[in-house]
Amino acid sequence: MLHEVNFLSYNERDTVFGWIYVPAAEPKGIVQIIHGYGEHSRRYLHMISAFVDAGFIVAADDHVGHGKTAMENDTWGDWGDKGCHTMMEDEHRLTEIVCEKYPGLPCFLFGHSMGSFIARDYAAKYGDGLTGVTICGTAGVFRGASEAAKELKEAVDAGHGNESDPAFTGRLMGWMGERCGEVTLGNEWICSDPYVQKDHAEDPFDAFTKPTLNRSLYYFTQMMEVITGPEWAEKVPKALPFYNIGGDQDPVGEYGRGIYEVSNWLYDTGHSVKTKVYAGYRHEIHNYTDIRNDVEQGIIDFMNSLIG
Repeated sequence: MLHEVNFLSYNERDTVFGWIYVPAAEPKGIVQIIHGYGEHSRRYLHMISAFVDAGFIVAADDHVGHGKTAMENDTWGDWGDKGCHTMMEDEHRLTEIVCEKYPGLPCFLFGHSMGSFIARDYAAKYGDGLTGVTICGTAGVFRGASEAAKELKEAVDAGHGNESDPAFTGRLMGWMGERCGEVTLGNEWICSDPYVQKDHAEDPFDAFTKPTLNRSLYYFTQMMEVITGPEWAEKVPKALPFYNIGGDQDPVGEYGRGIYEVSNWLYDTGHSVKTKVYAGYRHEIHNYTDIRNDVEQGIIDFMNSLIG
């Protein structure tokens, strides 16, 4: 069964569009998939199917400025003006909607890339309502974010928040292809499979190649600030377990170093965290045909272990 839902964003302007996928069996839990920067939730259909087959209800939406939400509101790259917690608060609203429909089930998050940043922010505020969190393709200290934040804030304060300067995007993310050899599409760092690259680049629901407002990019840098270091990990409930996964050729995770940074912040503040790094793989480990079943089964095993 499939429900399409919509709700007013935390930004008090946009209607967020989401979907709830329900197995044709007694569900054992709910897992909410939180997509990354410039993409949309239907890129996770293989994972959604795996989770549904494993007995989980799956909830997923398209963030403000992304996917169907951006199409319907005509707000590509525009996240509103309510700050860096907007997407996190929208994800919490989706959780409330799903739990109203299907109460009493354990709730999990899966967040990839920027979705992992959102999941970490969510866990710090609403973690008491969760059973476990999987973060994928996450970052420790995001390279260049603090320097870009200063420039972006100056631009926003000068009245240029509703403009889009590609130079800011270039400084924030342009370095990510540094280990990819010849870069033609600009997204080679997500996956070494050229089909995945082409599919991503030509997807009409993707916002990756569309301009992002300076204000939105500033919120992105602020999102990183609030989830960095043991100061963030201290805010997460000690009883909330994490599964931290990624590829050791992923620039977002600084080729493995950033992944372990996050796990160490959690471990050093008393949390249970399991870490798995896939050798030789880039950012989207769940989109490699040779390992995606293993990636998905690892997440399912993690969730099953927490619900007996």
